[in-house]
Amino acid sequence: MTEIFDTVQSRRTLIRSALAAAGGLAVSSCVAPAAKMAAAPRPIPVPVRPVPVEVAKLGPKAPANIRPELFKRAIAALDQHAGRIPTHDRIAIADFSQPSYRPRLHLVHLGTGECESFLVAHGIGSDPSHTGLLQRFSNEPNSEASCEGAFLTADYYVGKHGDSQRLLGLDATNNNAYERAIVVHSAWYSNADMIAQHGKLGRSQGCFAVGERELAKVFERLGPGRMIYSAKV
Repeated sequence: MTEIFDTVQSRRTLIRSALAAAGGLAVSSCVAPAAKMAAAPRPIPVPVRPVPVEVAKLGPKAPANIRPELFKRAIAALDQHAGRIPTHDRIAIADFSQPSYRPRLHLVHLGTGECESFLVAHGIGSDPSHTGLLQRFSNEPNSEASCEGAFLTADYYVGKHGDSQRLLGLDATNNNAYERAIVVHSAWYSNADMIAQHGKLGRSQGCFAVGERELAKVFERLGPGRMIYSAKV
């Protein structure tokens, strides 16, 4: 157990060291005002040469724990935004048709078909009554809701919620994500023990909030320059 704890701590230390070396620690969070986000330089990823094939036509079969229609739409989104997404080996799919007590953030390796699934919270504005089910998406500032569409994973930083990752919305349904500070971070209310106590996770303010013990793995599997696809199909 001590070795596992030391490994996790070492991984988090390495992440923080890499962040500091890359340009210092930014102060921002899921709830940061647009003014604070605007103060930081907007990350502009440098795309690689566009993939010459249409991924949607040649894409792999849906993993067993992802519904085929949702997977098909995610692959189509990857194809649509291929020139803006540098790395196509892995994608993340957030299936917000599922209740929050189910692992519904799926990280898929498109080459091998391997899929790992994680708990993830949705926004307060998407579920005002806290039913555990996402009721609606919104792209509006201050809505505190989750938004749908394709996101590009961008740079890491350390903010109010600790280690976090900025996202750029690629569709009209989520193009305010950067200004709204919709990011990937960890939270106590996304830990698995919330399900045992309450039968559902807590809610974010629109961010993809995963369990505190799962963030390092999500960062390691996803990384910058890949796509997260959020939908309720």
